[in-house]
Amino acid sequence: MDPALIGLACDLATGIAFLVGGTFLLIGTFGMIRLPDVWARFHAAGVIDTIGAELILIGMMFQTGLTQTTLKLALIGLFLFVTGPTATHAVANAAFVAGIRPQRLKRNEAEAVLGDDTPEGMKA
Repeated sequence: MDPALIGLACDLATGIAFLVGGTFLLIGTFGMIRLPDVWARFHAAGVIDTIGAELILIGMMFQTGLTQTTLKLALIGLFLFVTGPTATHAVANAAFVAGIRPQRLKRNEAEAVLGDDTPEGMKA
């Protein structure tokens, strides 16, 4: 294959990955501002930003070619893929235990989830 054509294909794939990843990050940003409660905002931060960051890293991998830098970017991507949703879950769990409830959650549903062993100050 022609090296110029391969370079053009890599540039095109990079541009598409950056564009789609940036769009996901922008949607996540608007979600953080516009969504009604903390639970919906957790969803925007945990899912959309993870995918956006992964796509941007994939675009960077297209530009570096098959080098040691590509391996480092892949490891960073794997780290973000695992820790992003895990951290979001940990913060959401802490918010739930602290008594922050979704807007549409009824009182009896919260008690059923928490059970009877919850301290008196933690009940909604």
